[in-house]
Amino acid sequence: MNTTERVIVEQFPFWEKAIDIALPTVKADTYVFVGCGTSYYVAMSLAVAFNENGKRAIAVAGSEWALRHGSYLSDLNGVVVVGISRSGESTEVVQAVRESHKLGIRTVAITCEKDSSMAKAADIVAFAPTHPDEGIVMSSSASLMLLMGLRMAGAKVEQAVVAGARAAVAAMSEKAPAVAAGRHKFVVLGGGVYFGIASEGALKLQEMSISVSQPFHTMEYRHGPMSLADEDMLIVMLYSEDQPGEEAKLVGELRAKGAKVIGLGGPGDLTLPIATHGLQRSLEMLAALQILGERIANSKNIDSTQPRHLSKVVVLG
Repeated sequence: MNTTERVIVEQFPFWEKAIDIALPTVKADTYVFVGCGTSYYVAMSLAVAFNENGKRAIAVAGSEWALRHGSYLSDLNGVVVVGISRSGESTEVVQAVRESHKLGIRTVAITCEKDSSMAKAADIVAFAPTHPDEGIVMSSSASLMLLMGLRMAGAKVEQAVVAGARAAVAAMSEKAPAVAAGRHKFVVLGGGVYFGIASEGALKLQEMSISVSQPFHTMEYRHGPMSLADEDMLIVMLYSEDQPGEEAKLVGELRAKGAKVIGLGGPGDLTLPIATHGLQRSLEMLAALQILGERIANSKNIDSTQPRHLSKVVVLG
C-alpha cells in the first residue's frame, strides 16, 4: 500500500472530527464558490448544495473570478466569495479572494491550512486539518472541504456517513479491478450535486492513472457522447435519489453497447450500496472514486504518489 492509498483509507477519523467542529455562519444574497482543480469541483458540488438549501450560489474557477468576475455576476451587491483550497496557497484562489476584497466583497476561506495566505486574506475561515501524509493527490482534504461546505449549506452530515464511506471504499477496492480489467476509456456520470463529484472522480482517474476520462451530466450522455460507448469503456454511474429509474435505463443502454458499469447506489455490472440519504451521499461517492483511481493506477503499474507533470500546490511566479 503506497502513501496515496494509505491516506485514502485513513481519512475517516478526520471526518469524524470535522462532523462536530464549530463552523462559521455566513449570510449572503449570493455565494460564489471559487477553487482550482479538485477544489473547483468541490465548489461545484457546494454551489448545488447551497441552492438546494435555499441559498443562491454559483461556482467559478479561481482564475476566472480573479480575471473576469463580471462575466459571471453583473451585480456584486450582497455577494460573499468562498475560496476553497487545501493549502490556501494556490495562486489563483488567493488572487480571487484578494481581488474580491478590492471590490468590497466579503470573503470566506474553506481550507486545511489555517495559517495560509488565503486564510489570512479572508474575512472568515472554516478549517479542518487533513491527513498529514497527504501528497500531491487530494483525497482526505477534498473530502473534508466538501464536508465542511455541506454543513455550512445546512445539509445533514451524520456520523453514519463515515461507516458508509468506509464500506464503499472497501468494496470498490476489492471488486472494481475485475470489472475494470481490460478497459481503457473511462466516464463518470452524475447530476445535480453529483456532477461536481463526477468531475472530481474523472480527474482522479486522469492524474492517478494517466488515463483519459470524462465526466458528464447523467442524462446528457445520450446527446452525442454515447457514440464512444463500447467494450473498451468503464462507466461509473453516480445514482441520484430523484431519478434512479431513468438512470438505470441509461445504464441498461450502455451495457447493451458493451460498456461495463459500476453503479454507486444503483444497478450495474458492479453495484455498490450507498448507506446514507441526502446531500451527504456525495461524501461516500467521493471516497469510493478516490480508491478507484488508485486501483486503475495499480493495473497500469503507475505510481500515484508521483503524478506526471503535477505538484502539490500550483504557485505561479
